[in-house]
Amino acid sequence: MQVDVLNIKGEKTGRTIELPEEIFGAEPNNHAIFLAVKQYRGAQRQGTHKVKTRAEVHGSSKKLHKQKGTGGARKGNLRSPIYKGGGTIFGPKPHKYDIKLNRKVKDLAKIGALSHKAKENAIVIVEDVTFDAPKTKQFAGILSNLKVADKKTLFVIPEYNDNVYLSLRNIEGVNGTLLSDVNTYDILDANVVVFTESAAKIFSDEEAAIS
Repeated sequence: MQVDVLNIKGEKTGRTIELPEEIFGAEPNNHAIFLAVKQYRGAQRQGTHKVKTRAEVHGSSKKLHKQKGTGGARKGNLRSPIYKGGGTIFGPKPHKYDIKLNRKVKDLAKIGALSHKAKENAIVIVEDVTFDAPKTKQFAGILSNLKVADKKTLFVIPEYNDNVYLSLRNIEGVNGTLLSDVNTYDILDANVVVFTESAAKIFSDEEAAIS
Protein backbone atom coordinates (compact mmCIF):
# COMPACT_ATOMS: atom_id res chain seq x y z
CA MET A 1 0.00 0.00 0.00
CA GLN A 2 1.68 3.17 -1.25
CA VAL A 3 1.00 6.36 0.71
CA ASP A 4 2.29 9.82 -0.23
CA VAL A 5 4.38 11.71 2.28
CA LEU A 6 3.11 15.27 2.79
CA ASN A 7 5.05 18.24 4.09
CA ILE A 8 3.82 20.48 6.89
CA LYS A 9 2.10 22.66 4.26
CA GLY A 10 -0.04 19.71 3.18
CA GLU A 11 1.76 19.36 -0.18
CA LYS A 12 3.16 16.15 -1.65
CA THR A 13 6.90 15.82 -1.15
CA GLY A 14 7.33 13.35 -4.00
CA ARG A 15 8.22 10.63 -1.53
CA THR A 16 6.05 7.63 -0.77
CA ILE A 17 6.11 4.94 1.88
CA GLU A 18 5.08 1.34 1.30
CA LEU A 19 2.86 0.23 4.17
CA PRO A 20 2.77 -3.57 4.44
CA GLU A 21 -0.37 -5.29 3.17
CA GLU A 22 -0.04 -7.80 6.01
CA ILE A 23 -1.08 -5.00 8.38
CA PHE A 24 -2.92 -2.33 6.43
CA GLY A 25 -4.60 -4.67 3.98
CA ALA A 26 -5.49 -7.52 6.31
CA GLU A 27 -9.03 -8.74 6.86
CA PRO A 28 -10.06 -7.29 10.24
CA ASN A 29 -10.95 -9.70 13.02
CA ASN A 30 -13.88 -7.87 14.59
CA HIS A 31 -14.10 -10.17 17.60
CA ALA A 32 -10.46 -9.55 18.48
CA ILE A 33 -11.10 -5.82 18.11
CA PHE A 34 -14.12 -6.10 20.43
CA LEU A 35 -12.05 -7.89 23.07
CA ALA A 36 -9.21 -5.35 22.87
CA VAL A 37 -11.61 -2.41 23.23
CA LYS A 38 -13.38 -4.16 26.11
CA GLN A 39 -10.06 -4.70 27.88
CA TYR A 40 -8.97 -1.08 27.36
CA ARG A 41 -12.21 0.42 28.59
CA GLY A 42 -12.39 -1.98 31.51
CA ALA A 43 -8.90 -0.94 32.61
CA GLN A 44 -10.05 2.70 32.70
CA ARG A 45 -12.68 1.93 35.32
CA GLN A 46 -11.71 2.49 38.95
CA GLY A 47 -14.15 -0.10 40.28
CA THR A 48 -14.46 1.73 43.61
CA HIS A 49 -18.26 1.49 43.79
CA LYS A 50 -19.46 0.44 47.22
CA VAL A 51 -22.68 0.31 49.26
CA LYS A 52 -23.17 -0.51 52.92
CA THR A 53 -24.67 -3.80 54.01
CA ARG A 54 -26.88 -4.19 57.09
CA ALA A 55 -23.73 -4.94 59.07
CA GLU A 56 -22.21 -1.55 58.19
CA VAL A 57 -25.07 0.97 58.53
CA HIS A 58 -25.75 2.80 61.79
CA GLY A 59 -28.79 1.89 63.84
CA SER A 60 -30.04 -0.14 66.77
CA SER A 61 -29.44 -3.86 66.73
CA LYS A 62 -32.46 -4.52 68.91
CA LYS A 63 -35.13 -6.78 67.45
CA LEU A 64 -38.27 -4.67 66.90
CA HIS A 65 -40.70 -7.21 68.37
CA LYS A 66 -40.90 -10.87 69.17
CA GLN A 67 -40.77 -13.37 66.35
CA LYS A 68 -44.22 -14.91 66.79
CA GLY A 69 -47.66 -14.04 68.08
CA THR A 70 -47.98 -10.45 66.79
CA GLY A 71 -50.01 -11.29 63.69
CA GLY A 72 -47.52 -9.31 61.65
CA ALA A 73 -44.52 -10.17 59.59
CA ARG A 74 -41.25 -11.19 61.19
CA LYS A 75 -38.90 -8.25 61.69
CA GLY A 76 -35.29 -8.00 62.66
CA ASN A 77 -33.81 -4.60 63.50
CA LEU A 78 -33.81 -1.18 61.86
CA ARG A 79 -30.74 -2.06 59.83
CA SER A 80 -32.82 -4.47 57.79
CA PRO A 81 -32.88 -3.71 54.05
CA ILE A 82 -36.69 -3.43 54.13
CA TYR A 83 -36.45 -0.19 56.13
CA LYS A 84 -35.38 3.24 54.97
CA GLY A 85 -31.78 3.75 56.00
CA GLY A 86 -31.17 0.04 56.21
CA GLY A 87 -28.44 -1.87 54.45
CA THR A 88 -28.46 -2.66 50.74
CA ILE A 89 -28.95 -6.20 49.45
CA PHE A 90 -26.54 -7.51 46.80
CA GLY A 91 -25.11 -4.04 46.16
CA PRO A 92 -21.87 -3.41 44.24
CA LYS A 93 -18.54 -4.06 45.92
CA PRO A 94 -15.09 -2.79 44.86
CA HIS A 95 -13.55 -4.94 42.18
CA LYS A 96 -11.44 -4.62 39.06
CA TYR A 97 -12.78 -4.81 35.53
CA ASP A 98 -9.49 -5.92 33.97
CA ILE A 99 -9.57 -8.89 31.65
CA LYS A 100 -6.59 -10.87 30.43
CA LEU A 101 -5.84 -10.77 26.73
CA ASN A 102 -3.04 -12.60 24.98
CA ARG A 103 -0.45 -10.57 23.08
CA LYS A 104 -1.37 -12.27 19.80
CA VAL A 105 -5.00 -11.24 20.18
CA LYS A 106 -3.97 -7.64 20.96
CA ASP A 107 -1.75 -7.55 17.89
CA LEU A 108 -4.52 -9.04 15.75
CA ALA A 109 -6.93 -6.37 16.99
CA LYS A 110 -4.47 -3.56 16.33
CA ILE A 111 -3.84 -4.83 12.79
CA GLY A 112 -7.59 -4.97 12.21
CA ALA A 113 -8.05 -1.41 13.45
CA LEU A 114 -5.28 -0.09 11.17
CA SER A 115 -6.78 -2.03 8.28
CA HIS A 116 -10.15 -0.39 8.90
CA LYS A 117 -8.53 3.06 8.76
CA ALA A 118 -6.67 2.16 5.57
CA LYS A 119 -9.92 1.08 3.89
CA GLU A 120 -11.49 4.39 4.93
CA ASN A 121 -8.52 6.35 3.50
CA ALA A 122 -8.08 7.75 6.99
CA ILE A 123 -4.29 7.38 7.19
CA VAL A 124 -2.02 10.36 6.56
CA ILE A 125 1.78 10.48 6.56
CA VAL A 126 3.51 13.79 7.18
CA GLU A 127 7.20 14.64 7.23
CA ASP A 128 8.80 14.69 10.67
CA VAL A 129 7.63 17.61 12.77
CA THR A 130 10.13 19.41 15.01
CA PHE A 131 9.86 22.52 17.16
CA ASP A 132 12.49 24.53 19.02
CA ALA A 133 9.85 25.30 21.64
CA PRO A 134 6.18 24.38 22.23
CA LYS A 135 4.09 26.08 19.53
CA THR A 136 0.43 25.13 19.71
CA LYS A 137 -0.69 27.65 17.10
CA GLN A 138 1.89 26.41 14.61
CA PHE A 139 0.91 22.79 15.21
CA ALA A 140 -2.75 23.66 14.71
CA GLY A 141 -1.75 25.25 11.40
CA ILE A 142 -0.09 22.00 10.32
CA LEU A 143 -3.27 20.07 11.06
CA SER A 144 -5.24 22.62 9.07
CA ASN A 145 -2.85 22.23 6.12
CA LEU A 146 -3.32 18.45 6.30
CA LYS A 147 -7.11 19.02 6.24
CA VAL A 148 -7.64 17.16 9.52
CA ALA A 149 -8.18 20.15 11.82
CA ASP A 150 -11.93 19.47 12.13
CA LYS A 151 -11.47 15.73 12.75
CA LYS A 152 -10.60 13.71 15.81
CA THR A 153 -6.95 12.96 15.14
CA LEU A 154 -4.44 10.43 16.45
CA PHE A 155 -0.93 11.82 15.89
CA VAL A 156 1.73 9.09 16.02
CA ILE A 157 5.45 9.79 16.48
CA PRO A 158 8.32 7.27 16.76
CA GLU A 159 9.83 8.60 20.02
CA TYR A 160 8.89 11.08 22.70
CA ASN A 161 9.45 14.73 21.85
CA ASP A 162 8.58 17.17 24.62
CA ASN A 163 8.04 20.17 22.31
CA VAL A 164 5.74 18.23 19.98
CA TYR A 165 3.72 16.83 22.88
CA LEU A 166 3.34 20.24 24.55
CA SER A 167 2.30 21.72 21.20
CA LEU A 168 -0.57 19.31 20.61
CA ARG A 169 -1.89 18.48 24.07
CA ASN A 170 -4.17 21.54 24.34
CA ILE A 171 -5.73 21.13 20.90
CA GLU A 172 -9.23 19.75 21.18
CA GLY A 173 -9.75 16.43 19.44
CA VAL A 174 -6.03 15.66 19.03
CA ASN A 175 -4.36 12.75 20.79
CA GLY A 176 -0.61 12.28 20.53
CA THR A 177 1.05 8.93 21.15
CA LEU A 178 4.23 6.97 20.53
CA LEU A 179 4.12 4.25 17.90
CA SER A 180 5.05 1.71 20.58
CA ASP A 181 2.07 2.83 22.70
CA VAL A 182 -0.60 2.80 19.99
CA ASN A 183 -3.61 0.75 21.01
CA THR A 184 -6.73 -0.48 19.26
CA TYR A 185 -9.12 1.85 21.09
CA ASP A 186 -7.20 5.02 20.21
CA ILE A 187 -7.04 4.01 16.54
CA LEU A 188 -10.77 3.34 16.32
CA ASP A 189 -11.67 6.40 18.39
CA ALA A 190 -9.90 8.70 15.92
CA ASN A 191 -11.38 9.84 12.60
CA VAL A 192 -7.92 9.97 11.05
CA VAL A 193 -4.50 8.58 12.01
CA VAL A 194 -1.51 10.78 11.18
CA PHE A 195 1.92 9.10 11.17
CA THR A 196 5.14 11.06 10.97
CA GLU A 197 7.44 9.82 8.24
CA SER A 198 9.86 8.24 10.71
CA ALA A 199 7.04 6.41 12.48
CA ALA A 200 5.62 5.08 9.20
CA LYS A 201 9.04 3.88 8.03
CA ILE A 202 9.23 1.54 11.01
CA PHE A 203 6.48 -0.58 9.46
CA SER A 204 8.48 -0.93 6.23
CA ASP A 205 11.73 -1.62 8.10
CA GLU A 206 10.11 -4.36 10.19
CA GLU A 207 8.61 -5.97 7.08
CA ALA A 208 12.05 -5.94 5.40
CA ALA A 209 13.64 -7.45 8.50
CA ILE A 210 11.11 -10.30 8.57
CA SER A 211 11.51 -11.07 4.87
